[in-house]
Amino acid sequence: MTTFWLTNVRLEKGFKYENERITATETEICHLKIEGGKITEITSELPNLEKQVDAKQQLLLPSLRDMHIHIDKTYYGGPWKACTPITKGIFTRLEEEKVLLPKLLPTAQERAEKMIELYIRNGHTHIRTHCNVDPVIGLKNLEATVNALKKYEDVLTYEIVAFPQHGLLRSDSVQLIRDAMKNGATLVGGVDPATVDRNIEKSLATIFEIAVENDKGVDIHLHDPNTLGAFTFERMAHYTEQAGLKGKATISHGIALGDLSGEALVEMAAILREQELDVTTTVPVNRPTIPIPTLDNLGVPVSVGHDSITDHWSPFGTGNTIQKLGTLAERFRLSDEYSLSTVLKYGTGGITPLNEKGERVWPKVGDDATMMLVNASCSAEAIARRATVEALFFKGKKVESKLTETNEVRV
Repeated sequence: MTTFWLTNVRLEKGFKYENERITATETEICHLKIEGGKITEITSELPNLEKQVDAKQQLLLPSLRDMHIHIDKTYYGGPWKACTPITKGIFTRLEEEKVLLPKLLPTAQERAEKMIELYIRNGHTHIRTHCNVDPVIGLKNLEATVNALKKYEDVLTYEIVAFPQHGLLRSDSVQLIRDAMKNGATLVGGVDPATVDRNIEKSLATIFEIAVENDKGVDIHLHDPNTLGAFTFERMAHYTEQAGLKGKATISHGIALGDLSGEALVEMAAILREQELDVTTTVPVNRPTIPIPTLDNLGVPVSVGHDSITDHWSPFGTGNTIQKLGTLAERFRLSDEYSLSTVLKYGTGGITPLNEKGERVWPKVGDDATMMLVNASCSAEAIARRATVEALFFKGKKVESKLTETNEVRV
């Protein structure tokens, strides 16, 4: 691997206080030696005689992770299409997919690659994508997804959830999911065991059975609201414990968490925390948003994802996690310096440059040189002002587009 110095890098070094309150973030200009994909030296003295890349005093931050996206079915890269009206709830979209998925298949890999390029431009080095596995499309979308992601293995890491969008039981997709786990999928998915599969116990039991068979984790879409959703969370925690998958199960969306409050929320957080379940959210604004800061304070890890970037489910995705985090901060009125700086962790796997004591915890010597340069003076400004990503590095390698000039992304 190439050895070089990344010079004139802006790093956060601590907080400024007035009357024991944080009022600003202090930064300093440093120079980082990158060797073997790692940060091997951080110094304030400008080095000589070795290869240098000038960061031009831009802010260095940990790179981003999108923990919930569907790169296998999208309109991205093709002509504009809005969504059709919903008449039967989720089942409207499932009926549409029976016709739509075969039509999208010939361009599925190409569009997936264009979405990956968008994520790279927006500072991501990790993607968790859910991929349709169902009787309509079989394993063909999975094949396209695996092929697309393999082209980018040198610049990002990824996870692929085998996702029975049409219902694990409802569409008789159990064997297909088992097959998917042998053909590139890394997590077992599911969707609304109550509303879609109509059998909470059998659906969850089957999901976790397949996960144990393959020594993998699970990630389940749970949209059901109120007490039905809350009951499903409890049962998912039960099966997580029974399967010995503590710390390996994710609730995607978790809509019912936005309907809980007070003691009910505290009790639910304790159940999830006991089995180390984490939650991924798109920060919805069309209904009560799950209480992200409260869950975090109660010890339940929360991450963000975009779910879609223009498809038949939604035309609104951007693939810009910094923008998403800005929306999160606005939604929960996180407007002071410290609160804004902590929002970054929901998009980085829990990493922020400074801890609550104002001590630098990232970057440190020995860390992977997986990071991004942004046009901001500090994390708080980056979130509040939706900073642009100026450069991205993956294990010391500057990430560049793999698209040719004749293969430009078109929305």
